[in-house]
Amino acid sequence: MKIQSNNFGYGRATNSSEDGMITLIFIILLSIMLILVMVEVRSLIRLHTEVKLLEQHQIKRLNGSQTNTVSTVTNP
Repeated sequence: MKIQSNNFGYGRATNSSEDGMITLIFIILLSIMLILVMVEVRSLIRLHTEVKLLEQHQIKRLNGSQTNTVSTVTNP
């Protein structure tokens, strides 16, 4: 009993130029996704540094307000 090799395909004969086009489209989509991920990571890094800077400003502001308090002196 012989097994025919064309029974194991996807129901159509594949062309090498079609396979090359599918590979090219896949690589293009993958590179677009990679670029988007890199842009998002860069935005997150900028946001993190901005939050750290804002936190430093808040700490300075809150520590500065404690030194500007008016001390009251009572006369005996």
